[in-house]
Amino acid sequence: MSSNNKGELDVLLDEVRKAGAAKFTDEKKQIYADGISSVANSGVLESALKVGDKAHNFTLKNALNESVTLYDELKNGPVVLTWYRGGWCPYCNITLHALQEKLPEFKQEGATLLALTPELPDNSLSTSEKNNLEFIVLSDLGNTIGKKYGVVYSLTDDVATIYNAGFGLNNVNGDTSNELPLAATYVIDINGIIKYAFLDADYTKRAEPKEVLSILKKIK
Repeated sequence: MSSNNKGELDVLLDEVRKAGAAKFTDEKKQIYADGISSVANSGVLESALKVGDKAHNFTLKNALNESVTLYDELKNGPVVLTWYRGGWCPYCNITLHALQEKLPEFKQEGATLLALTPELPDNSLSTSEKNNLEFIVLSDLGNTIGKKYGVVYSLTDDVATIYNAGFGLNNVNGDTSNELPLAATYVIDINGIIKYAFLDADYTKRAEPKEVLSILKKIK
């Protein structure tokens, strides 16, 4: 199914990219392309935590309103920490599915998977249910933790207008900041040190679960 240079997840994401390209007007394609350029030029890729950095501790509520603390989870083994933009994002949903499929293998390596989203808890719960997720989804309201990790950026006005008209971004996130996190993924070892960091200005690009698994095997 996949060619040598494309990961399994990227092949699936490519189908969504092609569907979007077929459906969108030239103007909309340009708006999204400009949006990605804006992220690349914003400095967020430089400001984000990198391999070798110490991961910031945090406590957030899961979809069932229970508190989850990163450093508590690290007592049990490494943590895969990933951000998704919201249940409205097809790229995110495909990625969450791909992570779900690899979850048993992550667990074999003693790892816990935590997914952070700026969605309000009711929305993140429906995203979990819709995708039958068995890992922990945490509501990072106002992108508070995302900002600590340096992975948050502002949408361009044009993209924000499309998102708010299309699915009500401000309502979904419960604020009017028009900010979103990169689709970043980190692997954090039991000492809280980041061993892997996937950071890309293009929200259609994601960390390959296979790659994450290979890092977990190395740090075991």
